[in-house]
Amino acid sequence: MLYLIAEALGFPHVLNLVRYITFRAGAAAITALFIGLFIGPRFIGWLRVRQGKGQPIRSDGPQSHLAKRGTPTMGGLMILTSLVVSMLLWMDIANRYTWAVLFVTLGFGLIGFMDDYDKVKKRHHKGVSGKLRLFFEFLIAGIAAALIVHFNGTQLYLPFYNGPAVDLGPAYVPFAAFVIVAFGNSVNLTDGLDGLATMPVIIACLAFFVIAYLVGNVKFAHYLGIPHVDGAGELTVICAAIIGAGLAFLWFNAPPAAVFMGDTGSLALGGALGAISVVAHHEIVLAIVGGLFVVEALSVVIQVFFYKRTGRRVFKMAPIHHHFEQIGWSEPTVVIRFWIVSFVLALAGLATLKLR
Repeated sequence: MLYLIAEALGFPHVLNLVRYITFRAGAAAITALFIGLFIGPRFIGWLRVRQGKGQPIRSDGPQSHLAKRGTPTMGGLMILTSLVVSMLLWMDIANRYTWAVLFVTLGFGLIGFMDDYDKVKKRHHKGVSGKLRLFFEFLIAGIAAALIVHFNGTQLYLPFYNGPAVDLGPAYVPFAAFVIVAFGNSVNLTDGLDGLATMPVIIACLAFFVIAYLVGNVKFAHYLGIPHVDGAGELTVICAAIIGAGLAFLWFNAPPAAVFMGDTGSLALGGALGAISVVAHHEIVLAIVGGLFVVEALSVVIQVFFYKRTGRRVFKMAPIHHHFEQIGWSEPTVVIRFWIVSFVLALAGLATLKLR
């Protein structure tokens, strides 16, 4: 909105700063941070009143988690509020890619909200059926992928390789939709400990802040041998807004958490990262940068696969962060060590920009 106003006025005087993506990205992060910190206490109080007993805690999970009963969920609404307000203020509303990412973010957030609401209403950890959730997730991701592909092509670029891209043709839309859905659910599975998913999402957004800026700049993209996507630089604004909103939420989600993100936040943030990677043509790099989320999801797949066929468990409990709790790691130890792993993986992902 502010960009449109400044553009209409011809970017006079101090409004000339709005012309620069880096300025608007910084402003979006600060705006989202302050909005989140301002509405946080009131929002958490409102959730406590509305939810009563808070998020249901699984009785078959780690026994230490039973002490968290009464903690409200749906904190993702706080993230989405600060994120969307910040984006509408600072993004270029004429940019099609930011709208596609926002569509996924809000669509997945709505699905997550319905799931959280169902859990709280029924007082049970099972919410909306998995098949119904996946149907709507793929519907939203498919629409967004089709929109992105219409302007962005169907090429799949491989990291560590400077040769021609692989053109997936019509298969690219289902592939892109799978990336978005898979990453949304991977972040959702990771969100099981206080602060565990929030900081890795922030770290991944920092990495894709850099990637989006370089991909959107024709000179940098040509120099590094990475795909240039005209308009993708605007994604730095949404990455920065997620970082600001995530930091504000982490203030209240730090152990012991005053509020849980819930599926409302984890699905939305994971879907946003997936959509950003599709726009930037760095889908495979997302699997490196967000490797922690990939491992968390794979641990569940492996556990279910082997248990159904052999009756034995590979891990003491899945997702894998619960496995480490079961072998004696304290919750803060698991969280901080997983943050460190996320940071290292983000650096590895950024290294692919030059190692080709």
